[in-house]
Amino acid sequence: MDSREVYSVRVRAGKRTYIFDVRATRNQDYYITITETRRDFSGENQKQKIFLYKEDFVKFQRALNRVISHVRTDLLPDFPYERHVSEEDEEVQS
Repeated sequence: MDSREVYSVRVRAGKRTYIFDVRATRNQDYYITITETRRDFSGENQKQKIFLYKEDFVKFQRALNRVISHVRTDLLPDFPYERHVSEEDEEVQS
């Protein structure tokens, strides 16, 4: 599939980086790739990628919100989530 990057958000999270890319096909159909990059024990970068297609956006978002809400509300309600976020953690690219 020939595609081009339209929009990107990078989230640095310790030794991991999450990259959310919006991509467009030649026919102007859009999808999202979610890439996790991390260094392994040998210092090499490891990448894992998920392709998320437009017909699954709502299902994916609902499931992710439900899982995060469950952890934050039921499993770890006292964890200081906001303390682990800074302005530098998220970089927006276009």
